[in-house]
Amino acid sequence: MLDHGAAPPVEDTTARKTTVLTALTRRKPVERLVAEGGQGEGGNLRRSLSMWQLTMISIGATLGTGIFVVLGDAVPKAGPAVTLAFVIAGLTALFSALSYAELAGSIPVAGSSYSYAYATMGELVAWVCGWCLVLEYGVSVAAVAVGWGEYLNELLDGTIGVTIPALLSSAPGEGGVINLPGLIVVLLAMVFLLGGARESALVNTIMVFVKIAALVLFCAIGFVGFKSGNYEDFMPLGMAGVSAAGASLFFSYIGFDAASTAGEEAKDPKRDLPRAIMLSLLIVTVLYVLVAAVAVGAWNWKEFEGSEATLAAIMNDVSGQTFWGTLLALGAVISIASVVLTVLYGQTRVLFAMSRDGLVPRVFAKVSGKTGTPRVNTVIVSLFCAALASVIPLGKLVDATSIGTLFAFALVNIAVIVLRYTRPDMPRTFKVALGPVFPVLGFGFCVYNMFSLDTVTWVVFGCWMAAGLVFYFLYGMRRSRLASEQK
Repeated sequence: MLDHGAAPPVEDTTARKTTVLTALTRRKPVERLVAEGGQGEGGNLRRSLSMWQLTMISIGATLGTGIFVVLGDAVPKAGPAVTLAFVIAGLTALFSALSYAELAGSIPVAGSSYSYAYATMGELVAWVCGWCLVLEYGVSVAAVAVGWGEYLNELLDGTIGVTIPALLSSAPGEGGVINLPGLIVVLLAMVFLLGGARESALVNTIMVFVKIAALVLFCAIGFVGFKSGNYEDFMPLGMAGVSAAGASLFFSYIGFDAASTAGEEAKDPKRDLPRAIMLSLLIVTVLYVLVAAVAVGAWNWKEFEGSEATLAAIMNDVSGQTFWGTLLALGAVISIASVVLTVLYGQTRVLFAMSRDGLVPRVFAKVSGKTGTPRVNTVIVSLFCAALASVIPLGKLVDATSIGTLFAFALVNIAVIVLRYTRPDMPRTFKVALGPVFPVLGFGFCVYNMFSLDTVTWVVFGCWMAAGLVFYFLYGMRRSRLASEQK
């Protein structure tokens, strides 16, 4: 006999909440991350990169548009104090670089900060970090490619007296229909990457030497026109201007972590990755501060407003002839191309790691048996970045890249502290000094720079993160390899 007065069954919402929470916080053991190094769908990545090549990858990914192009946007914000802005941005990068070096030596895998977060803070945080890396690498490739077109026009004008018309060299909204140079340089980088990691590293090393020589040449010529009076009103827009410039200039340091994405293709990653990260940041910072100091000494800070191919213009002005500016433009064209090459490389390796974990489609983890590279991944990412570079203005890309990178770096600083407490006895080939002090400072600098960016950038970042979370909950959380193994 039915008891019509019985209460209906109560759904166990507590158990369901616990299950979801467990899924979001599941971690991938460090030992497993390392053991799976190089393994892809249908083939393995090849360990062929030395410490020197890793250093060149980081310098190649860092030294480029930030100093050749973004300097012209930063000086009007900070005035001569742009040199101070470079130091602030450099300190932010330094503290985060120390954390990267420790984690890269302990967890030498392709996923960079995504993998570090997966091992320390769980799957949801790892996904957020990986999604920020997609913003950092993918969008910065597009931003760098846009800047490349400015110097290409300077080179063409100085050599054959013609330039690519604005209709074909500017984004919609800036007087053009498509940025053809930006599109072309990304596709050229794709071709090199499809040839193999070692071959791409050789091309990048040559281009790095060219870009360093170009910046040293600028300092030598620019110093001739140095006027100490240009520094008299050192901080015309106050500390707020320096902070705003520093947040934008952080874009100039994006890339020092590129070596960490090569963890599964390095010959001796535990030893070489920390060294490559720190050495590359040191070289880049010295060059940045030196070039910025000479540039502001040669030109009054107000002259930078609206300037394109700024360093080449300064050289032409100081020397009174176009030869030196044209020569610098040639160096810039080559050097900025190397940034596209190495940052595009980093993006493909991050997606490779995320795909192997099941959080993005498996196609990104497929490896060619012939070249030992994720070829399909490379083509997809390259076409996406080329499309962005062809239609979106530089300024919007720079700020969006900066905020995504700062967020990812902040998580890396936290990951170091978490791993120190959860795995204190784990072997570390590099260890950040003063316990948690430097990682905490790194986290603080990242947050400070993030809040120096404008509201529009925050809105764009919020929309990006919202889209990423939707993708994770609809796809990644269910397709995760860890989820499949726990069923």
